[in-house]
Amino acid sequence: MALLREAPAASLAMDFCGLSFASPIVLLSGCVGFGEEYTRVEGFSNRDCGAVVLKGTTLAARLGNRPHRVYETSMGMLNAIGLQNPGAEHVVAHILPTLDFEETRFIANVSGSTIDEYVNVVRRFDDSAIDAMEINISCPNVKEGGVQFGNYPDMSARVVAACRAATRKPLITKLSPNQTDIRENARLCIEAGSNALSVINTVMGMAIDSKTRRPIIGNTQGGLSGPAIKPIALLKVHQVYDIAKHHDVPIIGQGGITTATDALEFIIAGASAVGIGTSLFYDPHTCIKINAGIAKYLAEHGLKQIKDLVGTLDVANAGLAH
Repeated sequence: MALLREAPAASLAMDFCGLSFASPIVLLSGCVGFGEEYTRVEGFSNRDCGAVVLKGTTLAARLGNRPHRVYETSMGMLNAIGLQNPGAEHVVAHILPTLDFEETRFIANVSGSTIDEYVNVVRRFDDSAIDAMEINISCPNVKEGGVQFGNYPDMSARVVAACRAATRKPLITKLSPNQTDIRENARLCIEAGSNALSVINTVMGMAIDSKTRRPIIGNTQGGLSGPAIKPIALLKVHQVYDIAKHHDVPIIGQGGITTATDALEFIIAGASAVGIGTSLFYDPHTCIKINAGIAKYLAEHGLKQIKDLVGTLDVANAGLAH
């Protein structure tokens, strides 16, 4: 039976960094390839989301890590793809022209091993149809670059500042949960020119085969995503919102969102938009269901638009009975 899709409620439309989003849902980098994979699934449409973040792209093509690169956990998934991609020039010249920019917004995910590489990738995307760029400074499954850049606030800010000087397009900085003070990182990235923040990237983890006593992931460690990291992600969004709200910088909240209730919790914690990733692997129609659930909640609570709910967490009365 085909899943019925209701017309998107007007209240779901929103502005994000000057870009019009049809929905608060953002499809996360690494989970939807270069934007066309899920369009082959019956009933799926990119029109059900506000934006699609393309696969992490480096200056030169990368083969990625050795296998195994994906491992399912009890409440999520470990991945260590290692930024396999065909390189920025190929993406701009051959992939972007195949995307339907009338369907949704498309955001490039910029990755690199050096600041110069980040800048060169940003410059290539600046001269393209891409709507915005997400700076991936927090990739936990690449041995050089990602983790080092993302876990040190000063280094994060240097990357952002260099990228900011290379483009006028909106920049979204993806923050790592694997750091001491995510608030300080957020503050410095905003001061360096980030227009928005993506909170959070995956949490570092590993899996072991007890029979062989070897790591299951070929890279030894990988990024954990899925419902297991939701409580961590909610806290990080709340912490970053404490900083971002003073600068009018929006947040894409992400980490284990599978239902409309999950999405609503992230919005209440301070996210203006919500990222969907791992849940798409077992339910490609997640976006339709989440959109309907958010619209229903807004109507039931007399809220006209998403922004009326952002950051409304009542911390003062935490733990009190309903």
